[in-house]
Amino acid sequence: MKNRGIAGFLALVVIIAFGVYTALSGFSAGGINIAPLGNQVKQGLDLKGGVYVVYEAQTDAKGEELKKIIDQTIEVFRRRIDTLGLTEPVIVKEGEKRIRIELPGVKNANDALEMIGKTAQLKFALQDGTVIVTGKNVKKSEVVIDQQSKEPLVALEFDAEGAKAFADATEQLAPTQSPIFIVLDNEVISSPVVNEKIPNGQATITGNFTVESASELANLIRAGALPVDFKEIQTSTITATLGENALKMSLLGAKVGIAILIVYMMAFYKLPGLVAAVALAAYGLIVGYSFVGMNATLTLPGIAALILSMGMAVDANVIIFERIKEEIGKGKSLRVAIDAGFSRAMTTIIDSNVTTFIAGVVLYNFGTGPIKGFAVMLMLGIVASMFTAVVVSKLLLKTLANAGFLKNNKLFGA
Repeated sequence: MKNRGIAGFLALVVIIAFGVYTALSGFSAGGINIAPLGNQVKQGLDLKGGVYVVYEAQTDAKGEELKKIIDQTIEVFRRRIDTLGLTEPVIVKEGEKRIRIELPGVKNANDALEMIGKTAQLKFALQDGTVIVTGKNVKKSEVVIDQQSKEPLVALEFDAEGAKAFADATEQLAPTQSPIFIVLDNEVISSPVVNEKIPNGQATITGNFTVESASELANLIRAGALPVDFKEIQTSTITATLGENALKMSLLGAKVGIAILIVYMMAFYKLPGLVAAVALAAYGLIVGYSFVGMNATLTLPGIAALILSMGMAVDANVIIFERIKEEIGKGKSLRVAIDAGFSRAMTTIIDSNVTTFIAGVVLYNFGTGPIKGFAVMLMLGIVASMFTAVVVSKLLLKTLANAGFLKNNKLFGA
């Protein structure tokens, strides 16, 4: 029992230490390659530098109509930014009528903004490039479900001018079942084959669509006929030098703070302080890899939230250790004191974490940009701190308690 206790404690410490090493230096063996965690984290504008712009829709549309306009415009912006070769753009709806675009690491801000803000160019063309109709002729583009096959398809409707041109073109193409090329910003987004003449300006595009892929195509076609102008209301360029300096200072501050914290915890709480340090490492691994897994973007407010939630994780451990000391002071055995200490501390820990988590939910729902990033990191940190304090710390303490030779209460700060 004694040996199993020590072996269990050492096994957990080794696993967490290996995780920390991999996070800091990466790992490569047997075809498995894991990059250092720092290389996997996406950095926001304030850390990497770049440009952001906010556009506002110039329309009186409201409700679902406005939502549809914003959604299809976001899709068009995203495709244009993809052509710039940027891998970490952030394109989000801000309020009801605005779209915020962040381009970390962009080198030529003017070219990027010109590309993003230009008017969409949609055309239906023959193989030789002859334009049949343009986006201005498209009255409707939406996803419908075929009543017979129960599969999604894209339904189109053209105005009178477009209907006549489309009828002439499809009459010409139908005998040879030739395709019509749908081109947006000089990129072919679909090339459906014409099976028959379409005389009434109402066409459907079928294929192996999912609801999502059909919606994307319908949105792109609507974007070419978008009747709404977007006004650039805010633009700012952040230099990379500022971001790099800010990141270096933040990391240095975090290292110094964590080192002081660990020394204090071990000096004041002895073995539980060591347990807290190990649990804190586990907390960092959970938060770091969860953040990467969520494909989230790290910003300075996010680092602030990380430090705040780290403080809450330490606070939870302090509450638990104090309760354990009180139970030991009452003359209880170490194992009983650990169980009783965790039980008494649980209500306080849950109350403080739940209320902070609710604040994070509110910030996420009503905030924008960096505030959302702060909220995501805060909520993620709270969940991780609860897990490490309640599960990891308890597991480590109980494995130590099972090592019978550690019976000196002074080793537990009592």
